[in-house]
Amino acid sequence: MISFSFAYYLSEWVIRLVLLFQVPRRRRPISSLAWLAVIFFQPWVGLFFYLLIGRNRLPLRRTRQHSLLLAELESIERRFKDHPNLVEPELGPGSWAAVRLAERLGYMPILGGNSAELIGDAEGVIERLVRDIDEAHEHVHLLFYIFADDQTGRKVASALMRAAKRGVKCRVLADAVGSWGMFGGLGERMRQAGVEVREALPVGLFRRRMARIDLRNHRKVVVIDGRIGYAGSQNIVNASYGRGDMFWHDLMVRLRGPVVLELQAVFVGDWYFEAEKVLEGEKIFPEPEVAGEVSAQTLPSGPNYPTENYQRMVVAALHAAAERVVITTPYFVPDESFMQAMETAVMRGVEVELIMPRKSDMVLVNAASRAYFDDLLEAGVRVYLYDDGLLHAKTMCIDDKIAFIGSGNFDIRSFELNFEINLLFYGSEVAGQLKALQEKYLSRSVKVTQHRWSTRPTVQKVVQNIAKLLSPLL
Repeated sequence: MISFSFAYYLSEWVIRLVLLFQVPRRRRPISSLAWLAVIFFQPWVGLFFYLLIGRNRLPLRRTRQHSLLLAELESIERRFKDHPNLVEPELGPGSWAAVRLAERLGYMPILGGNSAELIGDAEGVIERLVRDIDEAHEHVHLLFYIFADDQTGRKVASALMRAAKRGVKCRVLADAVGSWGMFGGLGERMRQAGVEVREALPVGLFRRRMARIDLRNHRKVVVIDGRIGYAGSQNIVNASYGRGDMFWHDLMVRLRGPVVLELQAVFVGDWYFEAEKVLEGEKIFPEPEVAGEVSAQTLPSGPNYPTENYQRMVVAALHAAAERVVITTPYFVPDESFMQAMETAVMRGVEVELIMPRKSDMVLVNAASRAYFDDLLEAGVRVYLYDDGLLHAKTMCIDDKIAFIGSGNFDIRSFELNFEINLLFYGSEVAGQLKALQEKYLSRSVKVTQHRWSTRPTVQKVVQNIAKLLSPLL
């Protein structure tokens, strides 16, 4: 008769041995070691969390859907081939390497003829968005990680319901975890008013079609009539979200011009994954119009791509920088190659500045971020802590010539797990706007000095270093 204790002991070794082969598949060695350490010390606990948040691949069905979608979009691409308003802009020789890399990583070309307006005021973004929805004629597409049932969410929802009443086709796609509180109340009211509302990556332990909880759609995209687009870091939620004492500072870019069709393609793809219907036709993808002189390129990323494309893009941009790099991010949990790229840039004489919020809504991630400051400061990276609320803008400016603006944080989760969307802007127009905003952030930040940081309390050092050990799991 086998005792319970022996059976439990045996099951622990079965878990260890099975996951010893499973965990390292398509995973960095450091991340594998972190997971295996947890699993070997507490096999059943480790197994539970690994099944919940540890697997970094999509189900086979989603991978097949992605291949089918690309085939469906080929007909749309052929329609616009050689269109006079879809042309490669003239750029300096130093930018073309970045353009070609982004195109290979995200499958989307650079497009000239755009206008881009950076909006760093949360209420201003919502007011402008509501006005654009009120003026929509054909369709309104919203894709957000968080669409909350609060004052801001209800304001946007009211605009959508007014548009639907006029006959405008309104579609809302919101992440099932980030927007979980919206679907039953506000979401149902929108459905009853004629707005299509769907969950992105719904979760479930036993349903085959459900996604794992660790893979989230973190994108923020708006497309109106195929001619106006928004992208960036702001969600549809009150700016005091989560903590009433901390105001969130985001950045969105309002776009007109051919690049809006790329945002539309991203929305169409994500909508197809949930509705299994490809949105197409001249109303969805209208004839592109020249709206300005900005050159832009869309870089979607996520676990459905064969490589960590956003990570590779920002690392390559750091290695190509010649003068100055400024990064803003609320969450900084870098992988080894990103850290090395920052440190190497400084060694080459590039000024590298990192701006982060002093306070954060994620305590463990915030502690892990601080654990990297010692190495950054020793390498010569200038680190600043933003004191005027939670700086949530995710940006990078390279040599005042290339601007990155989007939803992706500079952390392992955004690099590996989340579905993100980031825009690359080439030339001084948008980079100049972004530089002005980043200088504003710097004016409200305090520089972290190496001496002062080294004298922080020992308890903080211990907590931060423990959190750093867990950073591959965050």
